[in-house]
Amino acid sequence: VQTFAEGEAALSHLKEAAGSTSLVLLDLDLGPRARDGPAILGEIRVAHPELPVVMLTGKGTVDHAVTALKAGATDFIEKDPYLEDKLQLSLEKVERMLAVLRERDALAASNRSLQRHVEQLRGELEQRYHIVGESAPLQAVLQKVVQVARLPRPVLIIGERGTGKELVAHAIHQASPRSAAPFVVVNCGAVAETLLESELFGHEKGAFTGATQRKAGRFELADGGTLFLDDIDDMPLETQVKLLRVLQEGIVEPLGARKGIPVDVRVIAATKVDLGEAVEDGEFREDLFYRLNVVPVDLPPLRDRDGDIPLLVEHFLGRFARGRVYE
Repeated sequence: VQTFAEGEAALSHLKEAAGSTSLVLLDLDLGPRARDGPAILGEIRVAHPELPVVMLTGKGTVDHAVTALKAGATDFIEKDPYLEDKLQLSLEKVERMLAVLRERDALAASNRSLQRHVEQLRGELEQRYHIVGESAPLQAVLQKVVQVARLPRPVLIIGERGTGKELVAHAIHQASPRSAAPFVVVNCGAVAETLLESELFGHEKGAFTGATQRKAGRFELADGGTLFLDDIDDMPLETQVKLLRVLQEGIVEPLGARKGIPVDVRVIAATKVDLGEAVEDGEFREDLFYRLNVVPVDLPPLRDRDGDIPLLVEHFLGRFARGRVYE
């Protein structure tokens, strides 16, 4: 505890060591030759807006204390050295305030630690997956990747062709608790409609002409890990119905099977179109859209982050110089 006989001395101290001060007890009346407490309070509020200030008032000056509260005081204490109960209440009030401040400082320290961890993860994502760029839109995406990675929920990645949807999906998987399990990719637009269900859910031997042996679907192969469904807007409506059932029940039914197979798979889907509009046009199921759109991640096109172009040029020139064109 440090004490000062006048407000000017306290202001000088705060100017030099504001960070070491947790709480200010400021008398309302500092004497006839000094500026009064509210005037000193005003200067403290301007220079240190977050610093708690408690006004001390003599008997009969509560109205002045209310004025001080309006001016920015955190609270006020009525001082009466002859009443022990009031003194005890005042001490308890100060202790409660200090306890709140300690909790606030601990929370702030925890937030700073979390922010450092987020920055570290973001740097690792940039290096590991060659997500190149320093623009604000891309940094916002990387921040979102770190945030959603540990949530056990489906993710919908929205972006035009070439914006790096699979790259971001892989980054989410690697930053998640499922990183040691498989990351399985299905391009819904590259598989024929007649084969997509078999590709996703698998089939039993003899399920259809040419099914000479049992085949595990991508859901089975991704069990415990992540299944990335690229271009899900190209998925036929019939297949969407079966996908919705898997998401709801966690069970896949291979073609020709008599019973389902439980699977634990996190689904990350990607679309190059506005699925909301596709729902309105009857091209995509509304219930599946809301099931997938739990955590949306919007990827900006390069035209919206043109400041990254020099960095990308440097990155690709370096790869080409090493002969690693298809890295």
